[in-house]
Amino acid sequence: MTGAHNKQNWLVHVLMIAFCFVMFYPVLWWIGASFKSTPEISLPTLFPKVWLWQNYTEGWMALPKYTFTRFFMNSLKLNVATTIIHVISASLVAFGFARLTFPLKGLWFSILLMTLMLPGQVTLIPQYTMFHSFDWINTYLPLIIPSAMGGAFFIFLIVQFIRGIPRELDESAKIDGCTWFGIYLRIIMPLTLPALITVTIFSFIWGWDEYFGPLIYLNTVDKYTVPLALRMFIDSQSAVPWGQLLAVSLLSVLPPVVIFFLAQKHFVEGIATTGLKG
Repeated sequence: MTGAHNKQNWLVHVLMIAFCFVMFYPVLWWIGASFKSTPEISLPTLFPKVWLWQNYTEGWMALPKYTFTRFFMNSLKLNVATTIIHVISASLVAFGFARLTFPLKGLWFSILLMTLMLPGQVTLIPQYTMFHSFDWINTYLPLIIPSAMGGAFFIFLIVQFIRGIPRELDESAKIDGCTWFGIYLRIIMPLTLPALITVTIFSFIWGWDEYFGPLIYLNTVDKYTVPLALRMFIDSQSAVPWGQLLAVSLLSVLPPVVIFFLAQKHFVEGIATTGLKG
């Protein structure tokens, strides 16, 4: 029985390794292709015969007047600001829905959830008109200010997490003279750290990958984010050096990947425990 059980485990592990290789193969090809010359990319090989490390340096400085350092810094500043605002605003609104009592609370929460089903294209023209009247076009404000609304998905996620926190903690804090804001700041915020880290990861990754918003609101190259710069990389070349493009695009995914792996433990905890109680 033991031998059969070990053989079964061995087969399971082999199948899992094979499946992981199939899933990870596109990433391996991407890494290998980033070191290839343009003609060699079309060859059915995983890694190059000659590793062209200069694809990274030449790709980084390929655009006229600007290097990708400028675009990475633009994306970083923009997404750090939106992520911080998302976490603060979403947690405040979620605390209100989860703990406070006010008129038509259920109706407002239902309306909030209904906005999850509203495509962004529906609000695009009204938002653009409004931001244009504010003279915010070609600034980062149209990309930052909406995050102050919290985001329906983030609010719902944190609400579900807060509902799993015992209300007895709130009552004990009230007896000690703590205000509602004090309860939010000193009790709820520390206990919802996994959910807040989950919001942080989602907000940063979605913001880092955002292409349509910056395309609509940003007009000058010096304000471009990384996705727009990658598009400009293609448009500015008569013959696209695909190895350089793949090298820079590979570098562009490193910030969200690093953030995800650094906060992976809290991210999994936040997803796993959200909604289990309450």
